[in-house]
Amino acid sequence: MKEFNIKTPHLVKGNPEEKRQEILDYFNRTFELDTQLYNTLKDEEAFYMRADPLRHPIIFYYGHTSVFFVNKLVLAGLLPSHINPHFESIFAIGVDEMSWDDLNQENYDWPTVTEVREYRRTVKAEITKLIKELPLALPINWENPFWPIIMGIEHQNIHIETSSVLIRQLPVDKLQTGIFSNICDEDQVIVANELIDVEGSKIQLGKTENHPLYGWDLEYGSFEEQVEDFKASKYLVSNSEFLEFIEAKGYQNKQWWTEEGWSWCTYKQAEHPQFWIKENNSYKLRLMTQIVPMKWSFPAEINYLEAKAFCNWKSAKTGKKLRLPSEAEWYKLVEVTKVQDAIDWEVAPGNVNLEHYSSSCPVNKFPFGDFYDVIGNVWQWTETPITGYPGFKVHPLYDDFSTPTFDGKHNLIKGGSWISTGNEATLNARYAFRRHFYQHAGFRYVESEFEPEIRVDSYETDEEVTISCEQNYGEDYLGMTKLPLQVLEVLKNHIENPTDKRLLDLNCNTGRLAFEASQLFKEVMAIDASARFIRPAIELQKNGLLRYVITDEGELSVFKDILLKDLKLDNTLDHLQFMQDDVMKLKEQYTGYDVIVAMNLLEDIRQPKAFLSMIHERLCAGGTLILGSTYDWDTSKSQLENWPGGFKKDGEPVRSIDGISHILNEHFRLESEPLGLTYPIRKSSRSFEVQKSEVSIWKKKS
Repeated sequence: MKEFNIKTPHLVKGNPEEKRQEILDYFNRTFELDTQLYNTLKDEEAFYMRADPLRHPIIFYYGHTSVFFVNKLVLAGLLPSHINPHFESIFAIGVDEMSWDDLNQENYDWPTVTEVREYRRTVKAEITKLIKELPLALPINWENPFWPIIMGIEHQNIHIETSSVLIRQLPVDKLQTGIFSNICDEDQVIVANELIDVEGSKIQLGKTENHPLYGWDLEYGSFEEQVEDFKASKYLVSNSEFLEFIEAKGYQNKQWWTEEGWSWCTYKQAEHPQFWIKENNSYKLRLMTQIVPMKWSFPAEINYLEAKAFCNWKSAKTGKKLRLPSEAEWYKLVEVTKVQDAIDWEVAPGNVNLEHYSSSCPVNKFPFGDFYDVIGNVWQWTETPITGYPGFKVHPLYDDFSTPTFDGKHNLIKGGSWISTGNEATLNARYAFRRHFYQHAGFRYVESEFEPEIRVDSYETDEEVTISCEQNYGEDYLGMTKLPLQVLEVLKNHIENPTDKRLLDLNCNTGRLAFEASQLFKEVMAIDASARFIRPAIELQKNGLLRYVITDEGELSVFKDILLKDLKLDNTLDHLQFMQDDVMKLKEQYTGYDVIVAMNLLEDIRQPKAFLSMIHERLCAGGTLILGSTYDWDTSKSQLENWPGGFKKDGEPVRSIDGISHILNEHFRLESEPLGLTYPIRKSSRSFEVQKSEVSIWKKKS
C-alpha cells in the first residue's frame, strides 16, 4: 500500500511551484485511494445497500466527497458555479445518528453508479485544473485560497476511513478484496498485558495558527492540563483479553455499564463486539472484505460504552481503579515515547497510513518505547468529550464541522488506525464519535487515583443572552464603543482614587463592566436578577472562556469564543464577585459601597420609584450613584404609577430625569449635566438596534 503514501503536506516551507506539484500529487493519491475503496463493491446493488440502518446507503458516500469539494470551492469563490446542482444538494449532508434507535427513514431517488462515477471524473478534472492554475504563495493558512483545496482532500481522507467502516458491515458476498488484500495473517502468542508507570506533568494541548500542517478548527487554541501520575496498559486490549469480560457474562451484567451503556446493550441485545461472529462455541473475526478465524492477538474493536464497561468490570476484578485515558494522558504517552509526527516519518512507526497492513495486527507488534501502538492499529477511545480548546474559532467555510459535537455526547478517539491517512495520522488530529458508534477503534486502560476533569464547554444559545454577550464582549459596531466601556470611562472621569473604593454593579448583565471595573476598584460586587444572564459571566470568571452563538443571517450562525486573557482581564478576579439577587430585596450585606452603578435598571424593574427612594441606604456618606436609563417604560414590567416620569400630570409632561431628580434630591446632589451614551445592540450581521441611555451622576449628601 506504500504507493498511496497519503501524508499531509507541509504548508509553510518550500518552493511554491514544487508545493503546487506536491499538493497535486497529494490530491491524486487521495482521490485514487477513495476510488479504489469503492472498487471493493462487487456490483451496483451493493452501492444502494444500507450497511447501517442509521446511515445513508453507500452511494451517498461515493458522491459526497466530490460534492464537498464543489460546494466549498463555490463558497470560497474559487469555482464560478456549481457543476451539478442536483447532486450538490442530495449528496451534501450526511447523517450523524443521534441515538442507536433513531432510524433514518428518509427516501432519496439516488442516481446510477455510472452517473456518480462520471460526476467524480468531472470534479477531479476541475480541481486538477484549479490546483495547476491558481496562484500559490506560502504559507498556506486559513486565508490562502489553497486552504479549501486542502480541506477537501482531508475531508476525503476522513471519508475513506468512515466509509471503510460501513463497507466492513456489508455482506462479504457483495465485496471483493481489492485494496484490502494485504491483511496481517499473524496471530502471535499473547504476552499478558501489564501496567507501566507514567510520571505526570503539565501537558500543553492545542496548536498555534502558524502550525505547518493542515488542521480542522477544533485542533487550534491553547489549553494546559496537569496530568497526575498514572499507569497505562502496555498493550491495547486484545481480543483475547476482552474475551475474559465476555466469558464473565459482562454483557449480561448491568452493574458494569453506565446508564447509557446499558440502554444500548439491552436495545442491541449485544453479546460481543460487532465485528465478532459467533459460530457454535467459537468466534470468527470480520475484517474489511472477509471473515477469518478469530485473531486473538488483534486489538478488540468496540465502542466507548463497551470499553467503559470492561474497565469497570476489570477494576472490580483486580481491585485497581481502571478507566480509559483522558486526551491529555494520551498526549503524555506520546511525550514519554517520543512519537514523531507524520511529516517526520520515513516509514510509519506504527500500523497507520496503510503503510503496513490493510487490517489491524497483533497488539505486541509495533513498540513505542515501553508501550505498543501509541499510534496506529486502531483508534483509542478516551474519557474526554470533545470540545474546542480556548481560542477555538469556527472556519467560515465549514462552520458545522466541530460545533455540533460539542454536546458532551461525543468522545475523542486518538492515535489513528491502520487506514488513517492525511490529517488523521497526525498527532494533533481530534476526532470524536457518539459513544455507541463503531469505528476501527479499540482502547487501552489506565490506573489512576484521579478522575479526569470532564470539560463540556457548550455554546450559549439563549438568544437574549447571546445578544447581551455580544454587546458586552463582541466587536464594536457602527463606529460606536460598547456601552460597558463607555460607562467605564464615566467611572474613570468621575471617581477619584478608585483603588480604595468598593463598587456595586446592579443589573450587571453578562458582566463586562464588572470585569473592567475590577481592574480599578478595591472590590466589585456585580448583581443581576437573572441567572440566565449572570451565568456566562460566572463561567468566564471560573474558566477564562465564554462561548456563545449569534445570528449571522436567516438560519446561519456565528460561533464566538471569548478568552478573558485576551481581554487582559484575568489578573484581578479575586476581588470580583457575581451574585443573583432582586434589587428590591437586596440582602443587608450589600451596603457600605463607595460607588453604585445602575445601568438600564429602572425600566426593567417593577417599582423604579421605590428603588430610587431606597438606594441611598446602600451607599457610604459621600458615595456616588451612577444611574443610566433609556426611559423605555413598559406597562408589562411596571405600572404607570411606579414610573418616575414619561407621562403627563395635570396636563403637563413629566420628564423622567425630572422625576428622578425629585426623588433623589432628598439624599443626593446632581454632580453635572446628564450624559447621553449611544450604543448599538446587534441582532444579526446586518441588523442593529441603536439605543441611547441618559446617565446622571449623583453624590450622596453627608
